Amino acid sequence: MTSAYRKACVTGGAGFIGAHLVRRLLDRGVEVHVIDNLSTGRRDRVPEAARLFEADILDTDRINEAIEGCDIVFHLAARVAIRSSFEFVVADTQSNVVGTASVLRAVQICETCRKVVAASSMAVYADAPSAKPIDEEHATLPVSPYGISKLALEQLTHTVCAQSGRQSVVLRLFNTYGPGQELSPYVGVVTIFVNKLLKGQTPTIYGDGEQCRDFVHVNDVVSGLLAAMDADVTGETFNIGTGIDTSVNSVLRHVNQAMKTDVEGRHEPAVLGELRFSVADIRKAAQTIGYQPAHRFDQSVDEVVTEIIATTSKGC
Repeated sequence: MTSAYRKACVTGGAGFIGAHLVRRLLDRGVEVHVIDNLSTGRRDRVPEAARLFEADILDTDRINEAIEGCDIVFHLAARVAIRSSFEFVVADTQSNVVGTASVLRAVQICETCRKVVAASSMAVYADAPSAKPIDEEHATLPVSPYGISKLALEQLTHTVCAQSGRQSVVLRLFNTYGPGQELSPYVGVVTIFVNKLLKGQTPTIYGDGEQCRDFVHVNDVVSGLLAAMDADVTGETFNIGTGIDTSVNSVLRHVNQAMKTDVEGRHEPAVLGELRFSVADIRKAAQTIGYQPAHRFDQSVDEVVTEIIATTSKGC
């Protein structure tokens, strides 16, 4: 499929989601600029066909250079961790809020840029009373500094783009998983569980483990980003998930099954700032931009676990 856009800039394009997006854009014949400070991203994730700007999005000269000549910007660069956002509130705010402002200022002065697609998070929502999927009208009362920073990103993106005559789309991503996700103590529960079990360690489950999440495959997240690019919409915000709830206890059961292990988790107190129920109602995205997830967690987790094990065994 060809694209109406010829050149894209992907902030955070050396990261987990960004690298998958860059490859899909290149497959569609789009020229790609990547800007990434490589704090969590990896140079080897960026295909040779893409141009890498190794810089922080707060570097005015470099972000201007990266966006120059592009007609669409995918803004994915961020500090992504709910638990650590209380400890690193200054750094998170600087990256996620001031960094977003820096990107949008570069868009304002770029004559060719027509659209911004920005990645937000389910962390912008207030907790839900049950695992019933929530739509985009659910209260945005974030319970973590990370969620607050992402809500600011949304408002900045829509306001600045509207003022400067650019289209804007914001995607609220739910819990993304899939091949290539780096091990982190804060995000990526599947990767965390697999690595613990490989080391013969007991996985930690915070709270009773019955908290429910909407696990969305990284390839479906990228499909959502591309759908947002292709759709002639602006000023809109969409949930990107599956609409299927999965408990953390269930995640460990699936990982155990895939690894042919039988290890029970060690329960510790629930973590401040994490939602108990977070499941996406995706009807708006389906109806407006044609988003349709192709993966179910229970059907794809075995393959993802196998890929994580293979990558870990290579020492990557």
